[in-house]
Amino acid sequence: MPGFDFSNHNRNLALHARGVPLPKATSTGTTIVGCLYDGGVVIAADTRATSGPIVADKNCEKLHYISPQIWCAGAGTAADTEFTTALISSNLELHALSTGRKPRVVTVMTMLKQHLFRYQGHIGAYLVVAGCDPTGAHLFTVHAHGSTDKLPYVTMGSGSLAAMSVFETQWTRDMSREQAVKLCAEAIQAGIFNDLGSGSNVDVCVITAEKTTLMRNYITPNVRERKMRDYKFKRGTTAILDERVVRREAIEKYVTVEEVAETGTTAVGERMDVDQ
Repeated sequence: MPGFDFSNHNRNLALHARGVPLPKATSTGTTIVGCLYDGGVVIAADTRATSGPIVADKNCEKLHYISPQIWCAGAGTAADTEFTTALISSNLELHALSTGRKPRVVTVMTMLKQHLFRYQGHIGAYLVVAGCDPTGAHLFTVHAHGSTDKLPYVTMGSGSLAAMSVFETQWTRDMSREQAVKLCAEAIQAGIFNDLGSGSNVDVCVITAEKTTLMRNYITPNVRERKMRDYKFKRGTTAILDERVVRREAIEKYVTVEEVAETGTTAVGERMDVDQ
């Protein structure tokens, strides 16, 4: 019969009743996007790196180099995205040297998905791969388990829904370079202002067959402003409610004081009970 199939619902309830934990939604704490335009491809990312509820880095770089005409935006575990893209970049350079041809974007996508599938999601790298090769401009997404997509515009990360709403309403197939850059920047800002895991600035990378332009901190919507007031108070601003003076004679019943020549005194505390 056509329509939705809810047969797995009862199965999941039965498994959960036996003690099998239900799957939990995971948050990558990032907004990364990409879109094709007439002449090339644009990718963009926010710059907030988090460690749980803590902002670990306000200006993290999430756009990674693969080859001169192929770049990658990474979400997920920062170390995994950094070292996975560095490994693929190294292997791709060896591949280009051995074949004598410029690497293709689909080759990078294949190398990434095979590498990540081998580790069954334990490498938490969610990637947007973009670039230009002799066959044209290409845009892929690669998930941590190895699944991939090829689409004209993509979003990933915890702010992906907010960013996708911008693409769904504004993207067109024949966009110019300026329009594509503006659209990607607006999509990232939607993630920055609507997702707690995303924030700080907007990084943009424009890739064409001729050159690649990386625009670091293209937009800085969260510049720290100078505080309106000075919160340093003069001495005496806070009233003293109680004052107590403890004299030396009062503490001699706790501490034995021995005179040491004429240079001063040394305090000798009581002997402590030490476990033998």
